[in-house]
Amino acid sequence: MKIRIKGNSIRFRLTQSEVQQLSEMGSVKETAEFGPNVFQYQVKLMSSVQNLQASYSNNTILMMVPEADGKKWFHNDTIGFEHEMELSTGKKLHLLLEKDFTCLENRDEDQSDNYPNPKLQH
Repeated sequence: MKIRIKGNSIRFRLTQSEVQQLSEMGSVKETAEFGPNVFQYQVKLMSSVQNLQASYSNNTILMMVPEADGKKWFHNDTIGFEHEMELSTGKKLHLLLEKDFTCLENRDEDQSDNYPNPKLQH
């Protein structure tokens, strides 16, 4: 699972096995250790949300996905989900959750579990 944060925008990208785990188990989590501190990011299916939602507490970003959408995601062609979340300050947080496709250029990272890039299909 990868995250990209820029300003008030958060993007999560999940590999095939992570999308399957989310669909079947309801949650997928990753951690990054900074010495004694641990940063976590998690995607979780929730029956109580209608659109993507996110929260941040205890060094964890939690992205919540409507359960009905998330359970079907592994078995359909939906690339991802997007939502502008209203904040109490009147600002918005842009949320994007999507399947991770292989890169068009060679990268020094393992992409074996990524989805085939549709731009490489003939």
